[in-house]
Amino acid sequence: MNLCHKMAEAHIKDLKEKIDTIKVEVVLCVPFVHLKMVQELLADTAIKVGAQNMHYAEEGAYTGEISAKMLAAEKVPYVIVGHSERREYFGESDTQVNLKALCALKNGLTPIICIGETLKQRKTGRTFNVIRKQLSFAIDEMTAEDITKCIIAYEPIWAIGTGETATKEQAEEVCAMIRKQINTRYGHWAADTLRVLYGGSVTPENANELFTMPNIDGGLVGGASLKSSFEKVVHFE
Repeated sequence: MNLCHKMAEAHIKDLKEKIDTIKVEVVLCVPFVHLKMVQELLADTAIKVGAQNMHYAEEGAYTGEISAKMLAAEKVPYVIVGHSERREYFGESDTQVNLKALCALKNGLTPIICIGETLKQRKTGRTFNVIRKQLSFAIDEMTAEDITKCIIAYEPIWAIGTGETATKEQAEEVCAMIRKQINTRYGHWAADTLRVLYGGSVTPENANELFTMPNIDGGLVGGASLKSSFEKVVHFE
């Protein structure tokens, strides 16, 4: 929930100039009120646009919500579901995250499914159990083909907005476990095709070491995406 219209427009124009020659896939997930403007500004680039959230119902009396059907009609191809802030501040459950992901897939959207543990859970050695449970719920009723159309983002809650970040070894360990769980359930093809991101205070300073780990395919970037230096995350060496 950052940047008014004029500020967002200026930021997007700045980023467009700096990352127009990208060699990686970039998706900017912006507030609903900026979607149309950002789409128009990026129409002649390879940069894609996504939404930050959606409801799990196709339509109905859910005042203030946005459906996957609405996003699809506006040709918004990506949507974040289950972000840690949605879980923490709005009480979104694992079941709701699953319903959102399934609805997104049904409407042709790519869900970016977020999972992650708290600091207390990590300190008490429950990281893997928490991640396994969240992932299992999130992909319930999905086929192997469905999984390959999803993106899983591991975002340790203790490393979001705190300035803390998991070491590359900690991030790799969990991302490898996620891929292993997909492999066990759906096989090598699905596990190898699935994109697994790390999202926990990704910055220009740590992007390179994180993104070069075997099981980390990219990042779910938060605060750093609001800065001009985001280009350094995209153009990591």
